[in-house]
Amino acid sequence: MPAPVTLPRLSWGSVSSPRRALLVHGLGSNGALMWRFGTALADDGWRVDAVDLRGHGTAPRALDYSIAAYAADLAETVPDHSGAWDTVIGHSLGGAASTVVAAINPGWTRRLILIDPAIHLAPRDRNIVQGSQTRSFADPTANAVRAEHPTWHENDIELKALSARQASRWAVEQTTIQNPAWDERDAARRLVTPTHIVASDPEVYSIFTGDLATAVLTNPAITMSVVTGAGHSPHRDKPDDTLAQVRDALAGN
Repeated sequence: MPAPVTLPRLSWGSVSSPRRALLVHGLGSNGALMWRFGTALADDGWRVDAVDLRGHGTAPRALDYSIAAYAADLAETVPDHSGAWDTVIGHSLGGAASTVVAAINPGWTRRLILIDPAIHLAPRDRNIVQGSQTRSFADPTANAVRAEHPTWHENDIELKALSARQASRWAVEQTTIQNPAWDERDAARRLVTPTHIVASDPEVYSIFTGDLATAVLTNPAITMSVVTGAGHSPHRDKPDDTLAQVRDALAGN
């Protein structure tokens, strides 16, 4: 793997909690935008850490923005500098990078939950993602986010605007350029860690759907549910339904 950088963290919950969770955001976002999971799991008695990925938030900048590089950073991110996470929750790019780490090192986490993960980006999805990032950088204000996502919580609106101002535009652009295939299906096939995918509604917009979902679900370690009525960020579009599905997955249901 490429040389790692150390990722900054935000935390929710008691440091004495025996259950530890890691939250990994998507492209162009930051750790703070995973707050729905952080607050909910902390209320359930977890200690939760969210990271800023390289080139995002306040994380170190670098030259390498391959998925392998994002994964290298996550592989070095462990609870209290040792041991395994009880669960890792990764959204979009964060889901892809987390999949790579768990495939290489099954001891990294005891359970993996992927939120509409970007396991593979087809050309159509690549264009949609690039368009979304272009709009975010063109007008990184709360008013612009609110106009595009009027049903989001004010925390999400504020933090989405902040994440666009914090992120390196070059890093975000390089993430698509340096991953021309953007294909981690082989890593998903090799997963032995119990994994649940919370996918978005394809009637709205989902990256994880169709033939991709069919192929990945041939792995018996992976299960899937769908958040009806939610787009690519279900924890912001339909937070209650998304959290219910995450809690079911953590309970082994």
